[in-house]
Amino acid sequence: MKFAFIAKHRAIWPVAWLCDALGVSRSGFHAWLNRSPSARSRSDEELGGKVKASFMASDRTYGARRVWRDLLADGADCGLHQIERLMRLQGLRARPRRRRLPKDSGDRQLETVPANLLDRQFAAARPNQKWIADFTYLWTAEGWLYVAAVIDLFSRRVVGWSMSAAMTAQLVTDALLMAVWRRGKPDALLHHSDQGSQYTSEQFQRLMADHGIVCSMSRSGNVWDNAAMESFFSSLKTERTESKTYRTRDEARADVFDYIERFYNTTRRHSTIGYLSPVEFERKVGLA
Repeated sequence: MKFAFIAKHRAIWPVAWLCDALGVSRSGFHAWLNRSPSARSRSDEELGGKVKASFMASDRTYGARRVWRDLLADGADCGLHQIERLMRLQGLRARPRRRRLPKDSGDRQLETVPANLLDRQFAAARPNQKWIADFTYLWTAEGWLYVAAVIDLFSRRVVGWSMSAAMTAQLVTDALLMAVWRRGKPDALLHHSDQGSQYTSEQFQRLMADHGIVCSMSRSGNVWDNAAMESFFSSLKTERTESKTYRTRDEARADVFDYIERFYNTTRRHSTIGYLSPVEFERKVGLA
């Protein structure tokens, strides 16, 4: 490691100074410099390039475990600890997660709030059995952009989404309409959301009733009742939007669309479905 440090910084300071400071001989350094790289060094160099390529392809969001899964899928023979070591050596660190939850100041329009039928059971045995929904907001130079999404818990695929400058019932209604259009009229489907005024609105509840969808809602103030949805929005912000400044809402819309349809649904590896992407997972079970 001392010789590597000297080799890296010898263009800045004289080799003699560096050797004296680190307590090594100049002859030893030059012998190390002219020595053929070891098999491990060659392997690390080759694998390190693949590690960096996977990390950059994920927009700097993958940790060691997802990078490892990427390399295994490409046929590489490597271990998780090896990937962790190579990422440390290259200074590759996934962005830390941060959670910011939206607030709803609207009035609840249902006299009786539906029970929490989902009960934090975030796994589904078949598609279109359990959908979860929520919305969040992104700042642009033109003001807030609200993003609503519907996720099928079977594959964690975003099956419906919508974006609007207003936090209205139409926002969440459009997301559900897209999901129904994409997946077909559901049979015995449970839809879970929070108690936001958009989801308790007459407009949204009428759409649910028209399609025979059973309504489930989180308990008041309990974000863990819809933790899988919060995880998606956390990923959206951490992996894409928090590092950017959007000049217009249209610019933000295009980036969110790209994240959902090009990356999250089709490419991003999900730990809950065996480190496959949602589209790949559905393809394996004959749905896509």
